[in-house]
Amino acid sequence: MIEKKLDEMVRRLTSAGGDNMKSIVLFGSAVSGEFAAEHSNLNLLCIVENAGLAALEELHSPAEWWVRAGHPAPLVFTLEELHRSADIFAIELLDIRAHRCILFGADLFENFEVPMWLHRLQVERELRTNWVRLRRAVLATPRRNRAMLGIMVDSVSSFAVLFQHALLGMGEPPMQSRRDAVQRMSALVGADASPMMTILDYREGKRSLREMDVEATLHGYLELVGMVTNEVDRRFEPRR
Repeated sequence: MIEKKLDEMVRRLTSAGGDNMKSIVLFGSAVSGEFAAEHSNLNLLCIVENAGLAALEELHSPAEWWVRAGHPAPLVFTLEELHRSADIFAIELLDIRAHRCILFGADLFENFEVPMWLHRLQVERELRTNWVRLRRAVLATPRRNRAMLGIMVDSVSSFAVLFQHALLGMGEPPMQSRRDAVQRMSALVGADASPMMTILDYREGKRSLREMDVEATLHGYLELVGMVTNEVDRRFEPRR
């Protein structure tokens, strides 16, 4: 089913984009092996020769069809823009370089360089930002199990990815999965990994709400995120 959707989207994009379309890349959980149909998206990157208004208008119809199918609109970049964005989107570009499927055109990520010192800055900034958002969500959310669970389900994927990149920035070998990253980072900071692992289980349909103590899980989840955020802040010294 997914393959048919992707094939149809590629057909629509290449037909609409013509010679302007240089490459179409599938990235994210659909490639890394951690796709969960209920929560994950099919993420596409279109690399084009020209990304002006006329070019975007040509891609509007296939993008609209894709959004109606429940997926985010494709990202559109020229190759030059991608290279110039590596200092801002270091996490995202490293992920694409590590896990990608070329659906059309050339593989332009094979020798793509990402500045690692800027990667560390982005990891630290996004961890701290997401930690603040998590606290605000806790303050604003009713103290009901489903509402509190929603906070964790909505944020766990982002935190697990940031844990993967924090470890990479610390010089650790690449983690094979988000679960590996959560376990390794929890051990590194001396925290309990089970709250976040519980949420990953729930997200993947391996655990039900009835089997969970949601309030205790949220308590441990907050503690883990705070400890990791502070450890990354301590370790990632600013560049002089």
